[in-house]
Amino acid sequence: MSALTLSTSSAAALRADAVVVGVVKGTDGPVIAPGGEAVDQAFGGSLAATLETLGASGGEGEVTKLPAPDGVKADLVLAVGLGAPAEDGSYDPEALRRAAGAAARALAGGKKAGFALPVGDAASLAAVCEGALLGAYAFTAYRGKADKNDRNGKDGKGKGKDGRKGGADSGAPLAEVVVLGAKPRDKAHKAAAERAEVVAAEVNRARDLVNTPSNDLFPKSFAATVQSAAKEYGLAVEVLDEKALAKGGYGGILGVGKGSANPPRLVRVAYTHAKAEKTLALVGKGITYDSGGISLKPAGHNETMKCDMSGAAAVFAAVVAAARLGLRVNVTGWLALAENMPSGTATRPGDVLTMYSGKTVEVLNTDAEGRLVLADALTRACEEKPDAVVDVATLTGAMVLALGNRTFGVMANDDAFRTAVHELATEAGEQAWPMPLPDHLRKGMDSPVADIANMGERMGGGLVAGLFLKEFVPDGTTWAHLDIAGPAFNESGPFGYTPKGGTGSAVRTLVRLAERAAAGDLV
Repeated sequence: MSALTLSTSSAAALRADAVVVGVVKGTDGPVIAPGGEAVDQAFGGSLAATLETLGASGGEGEVTKLPAPDGVKADLVLAVGLGAPAEDGSYDPEALRRAAGAAARALAGGKKAGFALPVGDAASLAAVCEGALLGAYAFTAYRGKADKNDRNGKDGKGKGKDGRKGGADSGAPLAEVVVLGAKPRDKAHKAAAERAEVVAAEVNRARDLVNTPSNDLFPKSFAATVQSAAKEYGLAVEVLDEKALAKGGYGGILGVGKGSANPPRLVRVAYTHAKAEKTLALVGKGITYDSGGISLKPAGHNETMKCDMSGAAAVFAAVVAAARLGLRVNVTGWLALAENMPSGTATRPGDVLTMYSGKTVEVLNTDAEGRLVLADALTRACEEKPDAVVDVATLTGAMVLALGNRTFGVMANDDAFRTAVHELATEAGEQAWPMPLPDHLRKGMDSPVADIANMGERMGGGLVAGLFLKEFVPDGTTWAHLDIAGPAFNESGPFGYTPKGGTGSAVRTLVRLAERAAAGDLV
């Protein structure tokens, strides 16, 4: 991840590849935002006019590059749009976060850039730091390993064709982010920057996992990754392999994973604080590849199904973040890991599974597998009697149809908790929307041979999936369900601080929830 530095340096005085200034959408054209005064002065006060001539308006995420004039020690000036400020002149943290992310992404391959954006308070500083670090993300694990010679314009001795060693790599993230106008010795500023570094690192951890292809990330290797991190951050970890799952009666997880050569796992990873008064359980769907099983997905719908473990990645990253931040709360993550594949041993439509809870489920569609692994994990997580449990899953295409590609749905068995989770998501900068769990949809899951079927009415399918999961949450347990099927994997172009591919959706919401629990205000 990019290095982060706070600096009191003037935007004009910093030696860097580029300096970033904000542009506001004013009534009469673009206006330079606070932080960019020194750069504007170097332009003779005409930076806004120059940007307008180039077509810039100050709209959110708009990026314009200019050669730096005399008086600015950076080589390049990058102006990024912030949109219109609030009536009181303040800037929405999410607008700052997105602007910093867009700028960092536009400066990929650079060594150092100064961000001269409005950072008048700790919240604004945190947004700029977080946005820049998230926007600078790049997944490069599988690049540049084939040819040692001319593939990247090198001569085989580590030099470019111009004879210089190394050189900027446009595929690499910006190496260093320097936030200007900050107060490095101020406790609030320092704490905001440190938190932003941790949160961004854990979002990027989740992104890396989601982007890793399924031939390298399968249940056993995912579990090993968790075990490695557990050693580093002092987490307790327990891994149930296929034998332990069979002995424990985890019929849902086993039923989904039985068609694959890579057997399933249930991973428990826990952070505890000696003075914690609340315990939060997080449950993540971890289908490391989803072919649909016997109910095979059609061509065009399976190419990105490595991302079906995004919920487990978010839960894992959130537990690590809680540990790194030293939050005064106990956070236990449950990762239900399986690979959903068709074979002679796979679960068939019409089969009946006996779940960990003892309930029986008629499997009408093997592509509705996420709810099966989550049901077992939810039942197990609730046995520890947490103060609240939240599951996260790329669960239904129906939720994408309802809310689009950038918003996740929030369902719960408690209206106040649903509202709290929605508000925390908004605070964190994640788009979410509260969704109902209508009782009348439950009847559609009645089965003539089992306690419940894994499918119900087609219309409202995302809500039906939530109602199925609710069946496995004991009465009196506060529970919420996040369906992140839309925003978990970005198949279009990058925007703001969001890259193409894995996004790390829900990590920041879960961290905010853990912070709220640590403050003793869970609901």
